[in-house]
Amino acid sequence: MDKLKKVLSGQDGTTTDDNSVLQAVSDASTLSWGTRVKGFVICFVLGVLCSILGTCFLWIPGAGLAVFAVMYTGGNVASLASTMFLMGPLNQLKRMCEKTRALATAIMLTCLVLTLCAAFWWKNNGLALLFCILQFLAFAWYSLSYIPFARDAVMKVFSACLN
Repeated sequence: MDKLKKVLSGQDGTTTDDNSVLQAVSDASTLSWGTRVKGFVICFVLGVLCSILGTCFLWIPGAGLAVFAVMYTGGNVASLASTMFLMGPLNQLKRMCEKTRALATAIMLTCLVLTLCAAFWWKNNGLALLFCILQFLAFAWYSLSYIPFARDAVMKVFSACLN
């Protein structure tokens, strides 16, 4: 369990001056491991519930799509924020910007904003739904980057299906 805590908190044994400053800031504002796990679970469950409720509201005539866009986007933001409880905000942001995740992160965050723009500013239901789908795909691809060889396995499955 200690190894998992060290990996998730970014304490992999390498330290530089920048890391030591960030570590000092992190140490001054850390939560206990139990509190971090509780925060993760609560935030993740709220995110999933918001996404599911948003999908249920999709079928309400009139304002259903706008409510769906807000609930689904809020659910994805909450799910993404839940991992910050485990890793810490700075470590999470660093990992989001790593070479293997940068494109998926950029697409995901862009689609989060575009979903809300399409629902409220442009009032285009088709675009809002398209951006929600792209949000889902980018979030899934981003999440798979944390599982060793998961992206390779998904690509092999899809290439086998296409052949």
